[in-house]
Amino acid sequence: MPTLACQAVLLDMDGTIVNSDAVVERCWRAWAAEHGLEGDEVMKVVHGRQGYATMAVLLPDRPMELNHADNRRMLAAETADMAGVVPVAGAPAFMDALARLPHALVTSADGKLAAARMNAAGLPMPPVMITAECVGASKPDPEGFLKGAAELGFAPGDCVVFEDSEAGIAAGKAAGMRVVGVGPRAAAHAPDAQVGDLTGVRVEATADGGLLLHLP
Repeated sequence: MPTLACQAVLLDMDGTIVNSDAVVERCWRAWAAEHGLEGDEVMKVVHGRQGYATMAVLLPDRPMELNHADNRRMLAAETADMAGVVPVAGAPAFMDALARLPHALVTSADGKLAAARMNAAGLPMPPVMITAECVGASKPDPEGFLKGAAELGFAPGDCVVFEDSEAGIAAGKAAGMRVVGVGPRAAAHAPDAQVGDLTGVRVEATADGGLLLHLP
């Protein structure tokens, strides 16, 4: 069982602690059809990024203001659709173990969508949240993780990131943090450690105020 020592944990939301794949599939495949794009190809790049950034990858010549307009529409549609949103296996116990320890949510969702999905999954909202409104650049830019570490009061190297997507893993690494990949999407993108889900991830507080993350 590998063990990572750290001072704080930074958590992505979708695909990491919340399984929202059903909603993401519905909304993004509908968007793909509107724009004459192949749904399977779109789904390869949507995870981890803010919507406008995904659209910029898929439609590189499209004016960015149209991407932002579509992004607002997509966020509203996703916030209204909670069917099939559930916690990732092991997430409730993992979040309970972190409840009184330094941790933050760093998500590409906006605040309303993050609150709706965390509530639908029955998970508590961390006291520190870095959502889409808090940053000027989407993952894979490291801004969100760096802001999360700063708000918690720790150096980037003292934080461990839990992520599921290529963009998120790249963002965590660019921030100078170690990254635990969660789920099958993460395995292909060379995280520092890998777990199938959060079942069996154990959090231990040390006498000197640090954390030990015991991975199954």
